[in-house]
Amino acid sequence: MKFKLNDYIIEYEVVRKNNKNLYFRFDENCKLIITAPKFITDKEVKNLITKNSMAILKMYEDSLEKSIRDSKFWYLGKSYEVIFDNRVKDIEIEDDTITCHDELALDKFYKEECERIFNEEIEICKKCFSKLPEFRLRIRKMRTRWGVCNTKDKIITLNSELLKKDVSLIDYVIIHEMAHFFEGNHSKNFWKIVEQAIPDYKEKRKKLRY
Repeated sequence: MKFKLNDYIIEYEVVRKNNKNLYFRFDENCKLIITAPKFITDKEVKNLITKNSMAILKMYEDSLEKSIRDSKFWYLGKSYEVIFDNRVKDIEIEDDTITCHDELALDKFYKEECERIFNEEIEICKKCFSKLPEFRLRIRKMRTRWGVCNTKDKIITLNSELLKKDVSLIDYVIIHEMAHFFEGNHSKNFWKIVEQAIPDYKEKRKKLRY
């Protein structure tokens, strides 16, 4: 199903559940997903779309912007256009382009850079603390967190998506997780520890929406 909003043609799908309220969200394909109570009719859904048209428009434009942003290859806070060339053996980075053999080569580069850069930044960030326990690093893609600190098993897990961010933001997440070895929760004392290492942590936190 589709409807027109300003100059956009928006595709939508109604999912009925045992909800009391109706919810709007856009999926990764910029499709509007409407979660509605079972008792609401199609006509009522259309009326609610019209009533909330301005909010839906903003959500749609934000979703479009995110889709465009995600279509680029982000590396250390900068976006690159990817060029696949089967004659290329090694990754070549020049200006705002990355040239590589194929997607497998690009994925391999990304994983190796996660290992290299995260470990390098961890060694730098360790200097901000005294009596920091020895810990292991794990890297995996996470949907809702930039990092996790397991104080019991002495493991810091970093989101592989962090490689897309500026190094200063990577450092903030590392410092944040290291601080949990001294304070398990987000108390005032915890943020004091973070602030000692990163005075502008609030700005970094805002950029990451941590």
